[in-house]
Amino acid sequence: MEKQNRMKELVGRLNEAAEAYYQKDTEIMSNLEYDRLYDELAALEKETGIVLANSPTVHVGYEVLSELEKQAHPSPMLSLDKTKETAALVSWLGDHEGVLSWKLDGLTVVLTYEGGELKNAVTRGNGEIGEVITNNARTFVNLPKVIPYQGHLVIRGEAVIKYSDFNRMNEEIAEAEERYKNPRNLCSGSVRQLNNEITAKRHVHFYAFALVADADEKNGGTGSVFGSRMTERFAWLKEQGFDVVEHFPVTGENLEERVMDFAGRIADHDIPSDGLVLSFNDIAYGKSLGRTAKFPRDSIAFKWADEQAETTLLDVEWSPSRTGLINPVAIFAPVELEGTTVTRASLHNVSILRALGLGIGDRITVYKANMIIPQVAENLTRSGNLEIPKTCPACGGETTLQNINDVQSLYCLNPECSAKQIKGFSHFVSRNAMNMDGLSDATLEKFIAHGFIRRLPDIFHLDRYRQEIVTLEGFGEKSYENIIQSVDTARQVTLPKFIYSLGIGGIGLANAKVIAAHFRQDFEKIMEASIEELDAIEGIGDVLAASFYDYFHHPDKRRLVEELLKEITFAEEEQAENRTLAGKVFVITGSVEHFANRNELKEHIEKLGGKVTGSVSKNTDYLINNDVHSGSSKNKKAAELGIPILSEEDYIRLAEGELS
Repeated sequence: MEKQNRMKELVGRLNEAAEAYYQKDTEIMSNLEYDRLYDELAALEKETGIVLANSPTVHVGYEVLSELEKQAHPSPMLSLDKTKETAALVSWLGDHEGVLSWKLDGLTVVLTYEGGELKNAVTRGNGEIGEVITNNARTFVNLPKVIPYQGHLVIRGEAVIKYSDFNRMNEEIAEAEERYKNPRNLCSGSVRQLNNEITAKRHVHFYAFALVADADEKNGGTGSVFGSRMTERFAWLKEQGFDVVEHFPVTGENLEERVMDFAGRIADHDIPSDGLVLSFNDIAYGKSLGRTAKFPRDSIAFKWADEQAETTLLDVEWSPSRTGLINPVAIFAPVELEGTTVTRASLHNVSILRALGLGIGDRITVYKANMIIPQVAENLTRSGNLEIPKTCPACGGETTLQNINDVQSLYCLNPECSAKQIKGFSHFVSRNAMNMDGLSDATLEKFIAHGFIRRLPDIFHLDRYRQEIVTLEGFGEKSYENIIQSVDTARQVTLPKFIYSLGIGGIGLANAKVIAAHFRQDFEKIMEASIEELDAIEGIGDVLAASFYDYFHHPDKRRLVEELLKEITFAEEEQAENRTLAGKVFVITGSVEHFANRNELKEHIEKLGGKVTGSVSKNTDYLINNDVHSGSSKNKKAAELGIPILSEEDYIRLAEGELS
């Protein structure tokens, strides 16, 4: 009974972990821990001869939960048996020729072509029933919608988002907490969208890894059109316009060498992968071996035997974020893993931390998941004496433990926590405000989490934490010096940029310039201005006037401004000698090529005396749009009102006085 009870416990824990990962986009245990428990369950099942109905060793996947149409697969989509030993691969292959390929980490999709056209695309789902994503598949970057072959064709492959695209999309998201966690989860969510416009923006690629059904093979039995070997079929699929998974023919003699070649390239491989797949090259032979309840016998998966190292847990760093979530990060004595020195690893949440039974000074083993991401594998000591902080490291406010989706996490309750005010800090250092290079959102969050920054004036005193900053991961002496130099340079700032940096509701840089000019750059008068005085300024109005007045008459805000004034001096606003655009009103739309962005173009216009607004009206003098002939609403409005539409080249000629 003890073994059966242990099996029930393992089934429950593994299913809970899989559900969290696949359906709730979170983790409650590491991949290594999941594999260890899975192997323990499989061994117990073999020993006892008992397999529970809901065991993950016989389940292929989970029921789909979205609103997409469901469709049954013609034949079950089975998982692959796996090993982490190269010797086991060699033994499995025997004297046969095999094909070794990447095991891509995305979302498996089944495509059906009829008469040369893509007719159907279905996700793997639970292995028996998937979700219809045909419209979404038509937006995959490299997927052919029409192919030369006119017969019935069914292929399987992996939809993936490359690391380069994943990183690019995350760089475009200002809020660190809102950035995507990993390419696999982003791909899964992208492919299963109800609106394929979203899928199209995610840059999803498709790589074929199997030709699984065709009319000729069923009727004739030879499959001669496609070839009788996997390598031939991959070549045929390439001729049809498909990208196929990278693969190599192998034998028992060169298999280990080829595995090492793959391992040496994974760190720089742009396509997410969580291992390799070895298949028999002779398709008929592979099929003759049949299948088990869960695994086909013609292929086997190879998962990287994660290099582990034993070390000592020195500390757990609690890193607060914009949402109030405080993430635990393990800090340990340096170890070498996969050719690099590693000193820290995310623990993800309190559930994982407690499951590991961590305590300061414990001996732990660490590894790199998929040879890339540092993780804590096991705690050899399990002292369990680590205390969950009762106060936030960023603001000192009270913390609380919350259970969300059955995962326990730590949160800061203080609504004024500096970590939650990251938008304000980010705005303050931005290019159009104080213009402090090197203080990205990620850097600000890290400095806030370590307590270096709690309020805006603290940014001017980062030199107090030189030793701590230069030893942070990703930093060094050069990074520190660059930040300090940038902060010192920002101590001289124009009055409009300083006003804009304060983040006053509704007050953009253009408004700040108008207000500063109206009061002749006298900041004392600006701070004491009445609502009526502000309202009388052209382009301000009563709403902005009230917002501006309220800011400078709020005691805390006023105190903050007075502290900041001790750190800065006002520089004179650069006045262009050329005022060719004085009094002209512009609207900018579309992308720009000659300027870094629209803000830079806007600054150029304002420097020459012009003004930029957001919408086309009878007061607009020019619309700037490089696509002068587009049918956009702004172009149409400008045409109706007889307003000239300028390309950037036209604008530059106008600014230089060459165009009237």
